[in-house]
Amino acid sequence: MAVPELELFLEMIAAERGAARRTSKAYRSDLEDFADFLDARGRDLARAGREQISDYLTALSRSGMAATTQARRLSCLRQFYRFLIAEKIRSDDPTAAIDGPRRGKPLPKYLTEFETALLIETAALGHAARDIRLVALLELAYGSGLRVSELVSLPLNAAARDEGWLTVRGKGDKERIVPLSPPSRQAIEGWLMVRPVTNGRSRAASYLFPGRGVAGHLTAQTFYNELKELAVRAGIDPTRVSPHILRHSFATHLVANDADLRAVQQMLGHANIATTEIYTHVQDDRLSATVRRAHPLAALSDQMTGKKT
Repeated sequence: MAVPELELFLEMIAAERGAARRTSKAYRSDLEDFADFLDARGRDLARAGREQISDYLTALSRSGMAATTQARRLSCLRQFYRFLIAEKIRSDDPTAAIDGPRRGKPLPKYLTEFETALLIETAALGHAARDIRLVALLELAYGSGLRVSELVSLPLNAAARDEGWLTVRGKGDKERIVPLSPPSRQAIEGWLMVRPVTNGRSRAASYLFPGRGVAGHLTAQTFYNELKELAVRAGIDPTRVSPHILRHSFATHLVANDADLRAVQQMLGHANIATTEIYTHVQDDRLSATVRRAHPLAALSDQMTGKKT
């Protein structure tokens, strides 16, 4: 079905914007899909109103289309109707009062408990000072859920007040107390035995993990790089391992084992509990997957629909 206004729009983006053939093809596909939707309801593309566009977006959502693809479709429609206004083909923009689809917040990535233990065990195979430091960093990152910036800048006396707790200065220069597990305490003690002797007047002297840079402490990038190398040695995909993923793993595993959400919030240093609640969604997803895999009715449903598990 030829739509004159559509052809004019495509000519414009090709001539004035220098759109690539693939881009023009995508615009055409999106607009023709909407035109077909309108045609089935006795309306045409150039004269569609807000109601028809809202109905179209609802239909896309119900079909299971990703929010990002829906947003692209709406962006295409916005550009098309603004073009029609500029060309004086119509005087109003039917997309003006339409909100884009809400994109779900991605769930945090995390390692399994087995993978986390494997990382620590692999690091512990080494006996050099660098290996012992890495074990301490891992135990603290996973055992206390520290942000990487908090971890690498821990003061030398951070764990000196009490054997079971660690004093951390986080975002907004706010101080909080986080639990220090026995393995973390042991790892710190092991590191202190081989920690390089630093000049008492240097900045490095005041940090648990001293560094040679201007900051005086180990850099986040150094820890990041060492984690990637460790993941390869442990046989874990290095793209799945980072300091932040260790923090996510800490929170995910606590929630999975029924830890109080308020306590997890305090340990992570979240100002708002809504930020912490994302970890309950991770657990919800795991429970749903378990039901789909193990419940007899789910297996029966798969058989009836011809799906294989």
